[in-house]
Amino acid sequence: MKTRQLLFVRDVFLFTFSAFGGAQAHLSLLLKYFVKNTRYITEEELLELNALAQVLPGPASTQTLVGIGYKVGGLKLAILTFLIWVIPSAAIMTFVAISFARWDQQQKFSEVLEYVQPIALGIVAFGAYNLARRILVSQMTIFLAAAAAVVTLVLRNAYVFPMAILIGGIISSIVGTPSEESELRTGLFKNVNKKKLLYFIGVLLFMALLGAIINRTSPFSLPIRLFENFYRNGIFIFGGGQVLVPLMFTEFVEMKHYLSGSGFLSGFAFQQALPGPTFSFTSYLGAMSMKNYGYGLSGQIMGGFVAVMGINLPGLLLVLFIVPFWEDLKKITRIKYSMTGINAVSVGFIIAAFLLLVQPVGLNVMAVAIMVSTFLILHFTKISPPIIVLAGILLGYFI
Repeated sequence: MKTRQLLFVRDVFLFTFSAFGGAQAHLSLLLKYFVKNTRYITEEELLELNALAQVLPGPASTQTLVGIGYKVGGLKLAILTFLIWVIPSAAIMTFVAISFARWDQQQKFSEVLEYVQPIALGIVAFGAYNLARRILVSQMTIFLAAAAAVVTLVLRNAYVFPMAILIGGIISSIVGTPSEESELRTGLFKNVNKKKLLYFIGVLLFMALLGAIINRTSPFSLPIRLFENFYRNGIFIFGGGQVLVPLMFTEFVEMKHYLSGSGFLSGFAFQQALPGPTFSFTSYLGAMSMKNYGYGLSGQIMGGFVAVMGINLPGLLLVLFIVPFWEDLKKITRIKYSMTGINAVSVGFIIAAFLLLVQPVGLNVMAVAIMVSTFLILHFTKISPPIIVLAGILLGYFI
């Protein structure tokens, strides 16, 4: 490996262990570590990679970082970058799930996290508010968000999400695209790597087929079904970690009962206190799901691995085969205008998730006060979510 690539790997480690605060905060750190300090890429290239990540499903920070790795050192360095970025937080979240579920520590965890769960609700509410304020700027976007929220709450089916995203994108593309810009550019897909595209579709279909036909009593059925569940969700998550919460909560808590609502919130709150990708939360969900279905320690570790790989793989494949023809892709007007509807539907998902998540709190005055206080602190101060979560953990431990 060349000296420049070794230095890049070092900077990926530094970024991984300092990247708190989600995709928005990550962008400023990416600018610091990979543009201003070292000039691995230009600022314009970074912003374009970030724009590409925003229009693709999957984790925006992960895709942007992998794209930088691809530009610096090709496919091998891109994959190494992905592993360095994902593994530490995923390993910690898997350990948290194992600790939560084993060694009779459930009561201890519940006491320590008494104040953390309403803090997590405040963080979700703040994310929904920020996204809504930025995206819901027209009657069409307000309608799409409201419709997505109602449909999610009424049907509570995993396939509501991809269908709503597809319909929202189609509606905003039809309504928003000016007629003089509606024709696609010819020759746009001449540089598409068809082999990678076929791999992407093939893995999805293969895992979906296995998840459907393997008997539930098979010792390998749950890991395979989990991989299919997370891989499918990874394809349809637009908007990053904020949209991850409603998708995961609806499918894994409300529909499949893989874990409890309080266990879900505890894991989400822990993740907020860690650096790294928000999508590492899925490793906690995978490990908890395996434990609650009677699997031992090795099964829980497998669940954490299967989940984090499943949720990240679609975005990883997409960014690696799309980066070479991004210059052409970003010229498609229909795609550009469809993102308005997709983002509006994502806001609806978050609103529905918040309503579902807040139900267990009920009329608990203390929990509601903590939730509202968290929202106000995030809105009116520059205090970051990890600090609030850590404060909540300390309160639960000492009080």
